Amino acid sequence: MATTSLAPTPKLQFFDANGAPLAGGLLYTYEAGSTTPLATYTDSTGVSANTNPIVLDSRGEANVWLEGAIYKFALYTSVGVLIWTVDNINGSTFASNAVGDGTTTAFSVVNGFTAIYINGVYQNRNTYTVTSGTVTFSQAPPNTSIIEVVYD
Repeated sequence: MATTSLAPTPKLQFFDANGAPLAGGLLYTYEAGSTTPLATYTDSTGVSANTNPIVLDSRGEANVWLEGAIYKFALYTSVGVLIWTVDNINGSTFASNAVGDGTTTAFSVVNGFTAIYINGVYQNRNTYTVTSGTVTFSQAPPNTSIIEVVYD
């Protein structure tokens, strides 16, 4: 089973040149500096691989979880016109998880994290404080919610 990490946002979304969602767009994922396909995954378990290319949904979105590797992404329209290529995307970010109980607001973290998500939703930095390895939310995460702390 592959070790995975969350791409820069929990659900990637792409747009066409007019700002409309890139419905049916194609996202190819390769080993950095090459055209050798490199797998991405549909969720954090690393069990279900995305197709390559990943076909974007009607909102131009896709779930893209990365292995601990360096990637190159190439984005195309639904008819195969290249929009852009980005090389050296670092997939070696890792995460730790906790589960909310609806009342606890403080959780232990390792200093140096880059983002916090609750049930896959990015938490703005104004919704929590960090002091001496403890993150304290202004409001307790809901019962059974997954709190994911992402590190580089």
